[in-house]
Amino acid sequence: MKKSIIKVQDLSKRYRLGLKEKQAETLAGQIVNILKFPFENLKRLRKMNRFGAEDESVFWALKDVNFEVKQGEVLGIIGKNGAGKSTLLKILSQISEPTSGRIEIHGRVASLLEVGTGFHPELSGRDNIYMNGTILGMTKKEIDTKLDEIIDFSGVEKFIDTPVKFYSSGMKVRLGFSVAAHLEPEILIIDEVLAVGDYEFQKKCLGKMEDVAGQGRTVIFVSHNMEAVSELCTNVLLLKNGIIDFNGSCSQGISHYLNDSVKTQPFYFEDKEIKTNQIVSIYVETSLPNQVHKFGERLKIRVQLKAIKKLEKANVAFQIKESGSGKAIMYGWLHDRENPIGSDIGFYELICEIPKLRLYKGHYDFTFHFSEMSGKKNNQKIDNICPFEVSMVGIPHQFEWTDNNCVYIDDFKWELNNVHDK
Repeated sequence: MKKSIIKVQDLSKRYRLGLKEKQAETLAGQIVNILKFPFENLKRLRKMNRFGAEDESVFWALKDVNFEVKQGEVLGIIGKNGAGKSTLLKILSQISEPTSGRIEIHGRVASLLEVGTGFHPELSGRDNIYMNGTILGMTKKEIDTKLDEIIDFSGVEKFIDTPVKFYSSGMKVRLGFSVAAHLEPEILIIDEVLAVGDYEFQKKCLGKMEDVAGQGRTVIFVSHNMEAVSELCTNVLLLKNGIIDFNGSCSQGISHYLNDSVKTQPFYFEDKEIKTNQIVSIYVETSLPNQVHKFGERLKIRVQLKAIKKLEKANVAFQIKESGSGKAIMYGWLHDRENPIGSDIGFYELICEIPKLRLYKGHYDFTFHFSEMSGKKNNQKIDNICPFEVSMVGIPHQFEWTDNNCVYIDDFKWELNNVHDK
């Protein structure tokens, strides 16, 4: 039976959120508030040390977390943004201290949590390799035997003697992962930073992590990439609002996470008595299960109409909107003048296919419209249905966009014309 290499008991991490100064209506009142503010903060800090005493400024990033990791296990930690994943990794990497609880770690830990973590910007890539090895307790001779392998895997050999401050984010990640994986720690901790690297390097990293686990070492891997988690991990830990929502097999954990991500269904059905011509059902077919759609792939929409009397120039249209904000992103329609639906009484199935939906990652839903006589009759509107999530899993990219920077990426081509000196 494999021994536990990490054991976490009743782990909690608490933060105190910053508070705004109270605004007074008069200048004199505001001066009094400014003078009182530090003393009010001191009172709150004293309260925080008392058992059970909290106020609105207290935030629990982790609460009573318990789990074990066995030697040679690859544990995936998944969850939505803000679930507590990064906080947990920082504590395991001994960067942050827990508020309460106990952690037992048996072995050396190498971690890659953020771009450039563990690198001195003024030192060269080569010097940083030796510095990280020394921190892990390795001798110069031990590092020498791994040096060529580290540099070769990272792909930054041309810049290995250049100060790291001149490296791009992608170069820092490549070198950082290579150092962490090749210096043979007993425990390797990797956060989502691999998303910065290009697709080919991501595949190399996943392969290397498999090799590390195959050598009997332990890997803890945080990612939103469910495909990578499924391929690499033996078990998953699902965090939700700072507590463990699931701890067990990889397939069950991913299914639990995806089902929880989108609670409502990918279809609409009108269950009331049909008294007029209208849409009776809608089904949105995404490219992946659980209402997840992969960027750039086909999306299919099926709409069923019921005509209890003759249709008169029927029109169907839809909007794709950002979930939450309601901002319209995309519009599509079927107009009777361009493609007549028909006029007979009965059921009609309309199928709309978007060959390559190139919405940026995020959550979206649909609004549908149905009308006759160019909107003059039977105007039906169905709001906020068939939600889905766009995933960019496995999409090669070397940019570092963050959420909310765009909503759509068009297909494009570059052409390079050589410029010659006169």
